[in-house]
Amino acid sequence: MTESVAGPVPAPPAPPVPLSALLSREDLGLRLIAGPDEADVHWVHTSEMADPYPYLLGGELLMTAGVQLVDPERYVARVVAAGAAALGFGVTPVYDTVPEGLVAACARHGLPLLEVPPRTPFAAVGRAVWRLMAEARHRELRRVTEAQQSLATAAARPDPVPAVLHALASRLAGRAALYAPDGTEYAAAGRAVEPEAAAALARLVRVLGAGARPASAADTVGGTHLAAYALGGGHGLALGLASGRREPGDHTIAGVAVVLLSLLTAPHQGADEATRSTALVRLLLGAAPAEVAPLLGDAPWTVVHARGEGVPPPLGTPLVDVREGTVRALLPAGRDIAPHPGWTLGVSAPADPSQLGAADLQAARALGRARAAHLPLARHRTGGIGALLDPDEASAYARSLLAPLPEPLTETLRAWLSLNGNWDRTATALGVHRNTVRQRIARCAALLEADLDDAEVRMELWFALRWL
Repeated sequence: MTESVAGPVPAPPAPPVPLSALLSREDLGLRLIAGPDEADVHWVHTSEMADPYPYLLGGELLMTAGVQLVDPERYVARVVAAGAAALGFGVTPVYDTVPEGLVAACARHGLPLLEVPPRTPFAAVGRAVWRLMAEARHRELRRVTEAQQSLATAAARPDPVPAVLHALASRLAGRAALYAPDGTEYAAAGRAVEPEAAAALARLVRVLGAGARPASAADTVGGTHLAAYALGGGHGLALGLASGRREPGDHTIAGVAVVLLSLLTAPHQGADEATRSTALVRLLLGAAPAEVAPLLGDAPWTVVHARGEGVPPPLGTPLVDVREGTVRALLPAGRDIAPHPGWTLGVSAPADPSQLGAADLQAARALGRARAAHLPLARHRTGGIGALLDPDEASAYARSLLAPLPEPLTETLRAWLSLNGNWDRTATALGVHRNTVRQRIARCAALLEADLDDAEVRMELWFALRWL
C-alpha cells in the first residue's frame, strides 16, 4: 500500500551553501572584505551588466570583474534589492584591487563582498558551490535513511513507544513527546525545553484537536523549532517535537515516526486486529505487499474512499480506517458496494496486492469526481490520463502545485518543457539569453523543491501547466 519505512525515501531538497563554507576553501582563496560573514548561497551567477537586477532571482553569489561598474552605490543597492546573497569581485584584468567605493557601499547595505584572486576562475567558484550542495544533500539523505532504520528497529523492541520516542529525539537532537488532545504530556524522551517553548508546543497540540483538525502545525519560540503531528487511530493523540535546528529531512523523519506511533498506540480488539497490525508492521519494516497479502485474505482487492456524516456505510470488511467524516476501506473484489445516505463514495478498480497503492489513488480520484458532480458513488474509469481527474479538480491541483512560481517563471518553465529542455531553443522562443533560461529553471527547481532532471517530475509539471 505504501513504500516501506526501510526502503527508498524522497531526497530532501538541496540545502543552500553557507558563505563560511566557501570562505574556508583554501583552493579558492576567497577573502571577505565587507559585510557579514553569514549568508546562504543557492547558486552562482556571473554578470558584467551595469545593472544586473533584471537577471537575478535571489540567493545568488553574484560574480563580476566590474567591467561596467560606474556607480558603486547604485550598483550595490540594485543587487541587494534583487535579493542576491553576496557579491564576488574578481581583481584583474579591470581592477588591481577592489574599489573602495564598492567596499563602502557593501558595508552600508550589509552585502557580503568577497575578493576573488586572479588565480581563481569564476567557474571554479560555481563548481565549488554545486559540489558543496551535492555533498550536503547526500549527507541529509543518508541521515534520513539511517533515521528510518533506527525508528523501525525501535518499533520492534519489547517497549516500542518509549523506544521510538527516544530514537526520534536522538535523531533530531531535541525532544519528542506524546500528548493527549488537551495538550497533556504523558510520554517523552530527549532534552527538556524552556517553559515558554513547552507551553507553545502544548498549544500546537490543542490546535490539532480543534476545528478543521490540521494534520500538523509548527512554530518557533526563542530559537526553538516546534512541530506537532496528529496520530492516526482515532484516539486524538499527537506527537510533539522541539529542537534547536530544523533540517530539510526532519519532516520526513517525523512522518515515519507518526506512522509507527499511530500503529503502536492504536487500540487492539482481538485476533483479527492483531493480524492486521502484524501485516502493517511487516509492510513498515520492508516486506513486499505480495508477501503480506496472505495475512489479509484472498486477492484481488478493491479500495473505497468515502466522506460524509452520520453512521459510516456498511462495507462488510474489518479493514477500515475511520476518521471524523472520512473512511478508507480495503475489501475483496466482487463485494457489492452501494450508495449510503449522507455519504459520497469513490471505488477503485480491482487490484492485485502489488497494485494497492495505485488502487488507493483511483478511489481518491473517484471520490473527488463524485463530490464534484454531486453523485452518491463513482467508480474508477479508464480512458487515458485525461479521464482520471475532473477538470475542476485538475485545475485546482495545478494551481496548488505551481503556486510558488511567479508568472515569468511559469512561462519559462512552460516553454522549456515544451521544447524538451533545450536551452538554446527556449532562449530563442523567449527572446532572452540561454544563461537567463538556466537561472530561471534553477529557480523553478528551488521554489518547487523538485528535481527537474526527473522525467516523472517533468511529466507532472507539464500536465499541471496544461490544466492550469
